[in-house]
Amino acid sequence: MELGLLYSGGKDSTLAALVLDEFYDVTLVTVSFGVSDDWKHARETAASAGFEFERLELERDVAREAVDRIREDGFPRNGIQHVHQQALESLAEDRFDAVADGTRRDDRVPTVSRAQAQSLEDRHGVDYVAPLSGFGRTAVDRLVEDRLEVTAGPSESIDRADYEGELRALIAAEDGPGAIEELFPDHEQTYVTGVR
Repeated sequence: MELGLLYSGGKDSTLAALVLDEFYDVTLVTVSFGVSDDWKHARETAASAGFEFERLELERDVAREAVDRIREDGFPRNGIQHVHQQALESLAEDRFDAVADGTRRDDRVPTVSRAQAQSLEDRHGVDYVAPLSGFGRTAVDRLVEDRLEVTAGPSESIDRADYEGELRALIAAEDGPGAIEELFPDHEQTYVTGVR
């Protein structure tokens, strides 16, 4: 069965790919709005891990709506959630039998509720799979430590291909770099540099 996995090049989505590879023909799919070439970081990680890779370009309107939500809310959660839902919808419309992501049990964003997953499956005739949904961060970190080579650091200094990077770029271009500090809390990102 063909499975498309939303992929950032980070530890969660890479670990999800390794788990799913036992059961599916996995293609790693990175979402882009054409704002930057950050998606290439995920392509490099996908190649080093031995997975097929595709870039999925979403309409710039999706990014625009996400940026507007982030500004209105004063934090990124709902904007990033909006992009994730649109990405899953777009991926489910494609050629895959199943779609997946690397969301964990304790993720605050993005998340996929049971009702959202069932709706996605019913409307598109695909399976939605979240292989890490039963794992918390500590369990994921233990598994990652054994299997992946990872670079970690503050969001602004880590190469990655997640939604947040391009949303940050749009906001910084329009509102200046100071807006990023106001809207996005400090947090650590990861980027996978290899598989052991």
